Amino acid sequence: MERDACCKYLPVGEDTDMAVRILTDSASDLSQEYAKNHGIEVIPLRVRFGETEYLDGVTITPEDFFRELEKKVLPKTSQITPYQYDELFRAAADAGDEVVCICMSSGVSGTWQNACMAAEEYEGKVFVIDSKQFCISEGILALEAARMRDEGMSAREIAEKLEEDKGHAHVMSVFETLEYLRLGGRMTAAAAWVGGVLNLKPVLTIDEGVVHVLAKARGMKNGNMLMRKLSEKVGGIDWNRPVLLGYTGVSDIRLREYIEDCIASYGEKIKNLPIAKVGACIGTYAGPGAIAIAFFDKN
Repeated sequence: MERDACCKYLPVGEDTDMAVRILTDSASDLSQEYAKNHGIEVIPLRVRFGETEYLDGVTITPEDFFRELEKKVLPKTSQITPYQYDELFRAAADAGDEVVCICMSSGVSGTWQNACMAAEEYEGKVFVIDSKQFCISEGILALEAARMRDEGMSAREIAEKLEEDKGHAHVMSVFETLEYLRLGGRMTAAAAWVGGVLNLKPVLTIDEGVVHVLAKARGMKNGNMLMRKLSEKVGGIDWNRPVLLGYTGVSDIRLREYIEDCIASYGEKIKNLPIAKVGACIGTYAGPGAIAIAFFDKN
């Protein structure tokens, strides 16, 4: 993260005695440092390029991830196991703490199911949420959980509120290239070729836990405009709750262009939002140059 949040959160240091622990996985694209400053623990997914395995966001940075991806060899990711979750839940229980665990969508991973298996032993102490999201929209749910924790809510209260709130969390993204969708088998070579010739940029969201294409734009600038229009269509951005920007690749030039395009609609506040460097989960299929915004609607 390159900037602090526009919303006000209570920083939690290492020595703070937290009654409620907020856990999420690295598919949320919250960096370890940013998450720690908000009292959130990020569990890294395992990413494998060939025979070399990395911990997402720990032993491989987003920049290094995309340098590897540019070799056109797609990585494989591993789920967080029930054993890993059990270790974390047991440590919290032994300390007398409760846990809210926010997992990437069950529509794309078995991680949520693994967390549920581990949580069976800690009934009433560990609450597992299927976020129905991943990437930075999962991240804003974790940030909202941390905010509620800092306001004094119990783990059960936070979990119940998140179950209501997750239907109001959105992510809009536009991809600069279709090449990695093709490499990942999510698009035919012919469709990717036609899209490249026509300079088509897909605008995507996550609905009911899986990726959907909302529209296609001619060029990134039109994609930026479409994202703004589609954000209004789902209820508009609630600027009083967590909002995150994200980008893929080594360069943030496309994100800076998006911010400049949005100033007329959103004002100067768009320039002060926290920025996430998107990693393995969505970056594998987005490739470099994609941008995204995650927000809660006003409904």
